[in-house]
Amino acid sequence: MTVDAAAPAAFELLAERVWEAVVRGDEAAATAVVRRALEDGVDAEGVLLDVIAPIQGRVGAQWAADRIGVAQEHAATAISERAVAVVAQYPAARTGPVRGRVAVACVDGEWHGLPARLLAEVLRLRGWQVDYLGAQVPTSHLVAHIHRTGPDVVALSSSIATRLPAAHATITACQGAGTPVLVGGAAFGRDGRYARLLGADAWAPDGRGAARALAAGPLPRPQPDHQAIDDLPHLADQEYTLVTRSRPHLVRTVFTGLESSFAAVRDYSEVQRERTAEDLSHMVEFLAAALYTDDEDLFGEFLHWTAGVLAARGVPARTLPPALELLGRELRDFPRAAAILRSGAARLTRIPLTSAGTSV
Repeated sequence: MTVDAAAPAAFELLAERVWEAVVRGDEAAATAVVRRALEDGVDAEGVLLDVIAPIQGRVGAQWAADRIGVAQEHAATAISERAVAVVAQYPAARTGPVRGRVAVACVDGEWHGLPARLLAEVLRLRGWQVDYLGAQVPTSHLVAHIHRTGPDVVALSSSIATRLPAAHATITACQGAGTPVLVGGAAFGRDGRYARLLGADAWAPDGRGAARALAAGPLPRPQPDHQAIDDLPHLADQEYTLVTRSRPHLVRTVFTGLESSFAAVRDYSEVQRERTAEDLSHMVEFLAAALYTDDEDLFGEFLHWTAGVLAARGVPARTLPPALELLGRELRDFPRAAAILRSGAARLTRIPLTSAGTSV
């Protein structure tokens, strides 16, 4: 079957066929569909960005809705990675480098490597020489790579907002090595607000946007007085640092408070206790990220997402406001943290906090 590469509906049909194979865990079938599409003349970049990328987004949505487990999510991601490899290895899709050199990497601590891999392959298709360094790249290793290879730009990816402080350190280090940084991924906000805050040289919402930004002309080399890591005045109050260092204590204290307040929490199984502790740890991490960026919406959006995930799992989301109150008591001497927690609690009152068949 020949697929019209210009027709969005054709890409949707192709994505559905690959999705069916992914759901079955059938790597051979998924990669066969991709290979056949390439043989039929489908645009390789379209396969990457209009088929594989949406499928991976669908995988994440299915996990959040509790329709697939962690193991299935990992298996699906592995199949997507194999599908990307089919595109990368397809002879007709490859061209010799005619542009500059780009180092593509994920922020240290960022395990979601597929978005960066997709970008790397898109840039290769467009004639760039690409060094794909993968997930979780320590900043020191990335800087060493810059000094060794001299790329024209570093393309940095991050999906989770809790990695923004690490992203800031990496951006600053790369610029200190004389290399401009283009960033992308959900961590930097839908409009790139955190990219601007952290001093990135450019931001792109997706792979095509990144390719266009690089094709428009070379990013200027950083000036000697480029933004330093301490150029965020609100960090002078040390709230971010103190909350980050206190995370284990805060998690224990809030968990103990929830046990005292809710009989259901006291009766949790060991697995449920571990998951609750993880959720509380994430809550403190996102609070710290909101302190780092001085943006209460970052924390509010996390709470909204968490409430939906908990409801999908049959967990009483009504425990969220008490958890925020307990956390607020511990941080009563931290004005910015207290304000972020109050804003988050107010936001929760505007969404349903019950889960079907569950009560506390």
